[in-house]
Amino acid sequence: MAETSTKGQTTNNNAPITVEVDTSYENDSSYGDELSSYTASLTSSVLEYRQENGRRYHGFRDGAYLLPNDETENDRLDMLHELCLRLLHRKLYLAPVKNPQRVIDLGTGTGIWAIEFADLHPQAEVIGCDLSPTQPSLVLPNVKFLVDDIESEWAYEGNPFDFIHARYLAVSIRDFPKLIKQFKPGGWVEFQDYDGYATSQDGSLNGTGLQRYYDEVLSAFEKAGYETRPGPKLERWFKDAGFVNVHVEKFVIPHGIWPKDKHLKDIGAWAQAGAEAAYEAGALAALTRYKNWTKEKVMLLASDARADGRKRNIHSLFYFYVVYGQRPEN
Repeated sequence: MAETSTKGQTTNNNAPITVEVDTSYENDSSYGDELSSYTASLTSSVLEYRQENGRRYHGFRDGAYLLPNDETENDRLDMLHELCLRLLHRKLYLAPVKNPQRVIDLGTGTGIWAIEFADLHPQAEVIGCDLSPTQPSLVLPNVKFLVDDIESEWAYEGNPFDFIHARYLAVSIRDFPKLIKQFKPGGWVEFQDYDGYATSQDGSLNGTGLQRYYDEVLSAFEKAGYETRPGPKLERWFKDAGFVNVHVEKFVIPHGIWPKDKHLKDIGAWAQAGAEAAYEAGALAALTRYKNWTKEKVMLLASDARADGRKRNIHSLFYFYVVYGQRPEN
């Protein structure tokens, strides 16, 4: 179920969801030695992961991102990739990108989107950028991965990108408007992201352990300075940055298999599976570092959320936004 827009205007389609009844210095040797030493030091710092509360976190710019980067989390990210493909009817993106030559995927995670885009567009150079070097080493020749903080000053656009893609950056970025304003004119930019707070159309989420989970965890991210609800704000941020041809689509992602609609039921099953893998991962660092919770208290909160997420009479859902546009050349 989507909310679409044309010519920069959004058309609402927020019909209630029917609930299913329970049935250059190459000759300078000293410079080369210095560069090798620096590179070795940098590589070491990138791989010096933080181990905390039984989970592994990135080493480069330690603390800039509050979710793990271990194998359990990587499996969850790949699960979210499949969820998004199902939501968008197997499309990697919605922007009208034509014959892209240079593409970047921000916060690439496992690199799965970048790899699939490169396979789809073999003529394109595709860059995946992330704080963690957790992407596969054997990839297509037109893909490369960089370890960097995308909120630092941009140094990627000596040659502008034809397409800039970002997905699931909620609770990862502190200043979305600053990031978006750094993009150079010409190419398409597409962000796909959540309103991070769960809701329900019938009030069934109110007062549940599931609602408490999102209230506690997202307020911790907000205390740390992160944006938790980027989805509904993306259109305004794009337009404030001077973008034109801005297009918005708003999707409903149910939590669980309670919808009667077959497509929404499928989406809901994937969303619930992803959420169950995320309760612990999403809460541990945020609550222990910024609210002084113990690990045991976090695990109890996650357990309550997981239990409520499996109750068919709680009809929780999220709103997910796909927004794309261009900055004009002039």
